[in-house]
Amino acid sequence: VQLQASGGGLAQAGDSLRLSCAPSGHNFSSYTIVWFRQAPGKEREFVAALRWSGTNPHYDDAVKGRFTISRDNAKNTVYLQMNSLKPDDTAIYYCALREAVVIRSRIRVATSYDYWGQGTLVTVSS
Repeated sequence: VQLQASGGGLAQAGDSLRLSCAPSGHNFSSYTIVWFRQAPGKEREFVAALRWSGTNPHYDDAVKGRFTISRDNAKNTVYLQMNSLKPDDTAIYYCALREAVVIRSRIRVATSYDYWGQGTLVTVSS
């Protein structure tokens, strides 16, 4: 399984960006796909998660109300729509996947996921 993340770039505070993550090489009907981010000098942190059903997305409080995780089955792509960007959102964003449902208590834990994309850099200036 490979994950290709894209869509990062330079934005100003208040702008929007949309990240994409396209899994390939898989043939599964049940998965959990997530976005994590890692800012310079900080640990990787959970951003958002979506299960294969597309229901009940889960967000970190820092992005709730501003970011939306969604999927397009026809394009086999998961998106992270990021609105009202802040300088604190500056980080490398990674998508990751597990070929199973991840229980809620583990959904924010990076080691719950088996496959990781290469990351895409988002830089937000004030």
